[in-house]
Amino acid sequence: MAPYIDNCTGEFHLLSFSISADFQIVFFTGILLMYLLILLGNLVIVVLISLSSKLHTPMYYFLCNLSVQDIVYVSAILPKFLAITITQDLRIAFQGCITQMFFFTFCVGTEFLLLTSMAYDRYVAICVPLQYTTIMSKGVSIILALASWFVGFLTALIHSLMVSFVSFCTSQYINHFYCDLKTMIQLASSDTTHIKTLLFVVCVVLGFFPFLLILTSYIFIISTIIKIRSSKGRAKAFSSCSSHLTVVILFYGTPLSAYMIPESEHSQEQDKMLSLLYTAVVPLLNPLVYSLRNSEVLTAVKNINQKYFRFQTVATNTMKHY
Repeated sequence: MAPYIDNCTGEFHLLSFSISADFQIVFFTGILLMYLLILLGNLVIVVLISLSSKLHTPMYYFLCNLSVQDIVYVSAILPKFLAITITQDLRIAFQGCITQMFFFTFCVGTEFLLLTSMAYDRYVAICVPLQYTTIMSKGVSIILALASWFVGFLTALIHSLMVSFVSFCTSQYINHFYCDLKTMIQLASSDTTHIKTLLFVVCVVLGFFPFLLILTSYIFIISTIIKIRSSKGRAKAFSSCSSHLTVVILFYGTPLSAYMIPESEHSQEQDKMLSLLYTAVVPLLNPLVYSLRNSEVLTAVKNINQKYFRFQTVATNTMKHY
C-alpha cells in the first residue's frame, strides 16, 4: 500500500512500473527507442504530406493532423516516464501533473474525432464518389479538423480546471506512469462525483458515439465494396480504407477498455499496461500502418527521393564544373 501524508505538498509521486534493477536499463532503452521512432515516423508522415502534392487530399490532411497530435501527446508523457525510469525520482509538481493530464486528454479526444472524420471521408469516397470533391472540399476538411482540435481542447480544459480545484491532501502517490485522469480521481480526498459523471459522458460522446459513426460508415463501405463486380475494383476500394480501419481497431480498443471497464482490485495494473499500449505502441504503429500498407504514401516516398537525389546530383555536377 502506498504511504500517506498529512498535508498538501504541491507534488505527486508517480509509482510507474515495478522494475528490477537488472531490467531497468533494458526497459529504459526500449521506451526511449520507441519514443524516438514515434517522433521520426510521424515527422516523416507530416513532411511527406507537406511536400507531395499528390497527398494533398482530405484523407492525408486528417492523417497529418493525426501525426501532429501523436507527437504532442507522447511528448507530454514519455520524456517524464523515461526520467522516472532512469533516475528513480518519482516526483512531479502539481502544475506539471495537471499540464500532463491536459495534453493527454486534449490529444486523445482530438484523435477520436479525427478518426471519425477520416471514416466519413472514406464513406464519401467509396459510397458517393461522384460527389466527393463537392462534399469533401478543402473548406469542409479544415472545418472538421479544427472542430476536432477545438472539442478536444475544450474537453481537456474543463477536466483540468475541475481536477485543479479538487483536494489531494490525503495521498500523493499516483499508481501510474503518468497523471492519468481516472487514477487521480481515485486519489482525491474531496467529492469527485461531478468529475466522474463528466468523464462518463465524455467517454460516451467522444468515444462510444464516434465509434458507432465509424462502424456505421464501414457497414455502408463494405456493402458498397461487395457490390463492385471486378475483383480489382474491390481490392482497390478496400485498400483505400484498410489503413484507417487498422488504426481505428488499434486505437479504440485500448483507451475505451481502460476507461469503460469496471474497477477491480487488479484493474490498476491492467490500466497501466493498456495505457502503455496506446501511449507508446499505437503512435508507433500509426505511421508504419499508413506507410507500409498504403501505395500512395510509398509512391510519394519514391518520388521525393528521386527528386531529392536528382537535385543533389545536379548540384554536385555544377560544383564540379566550377
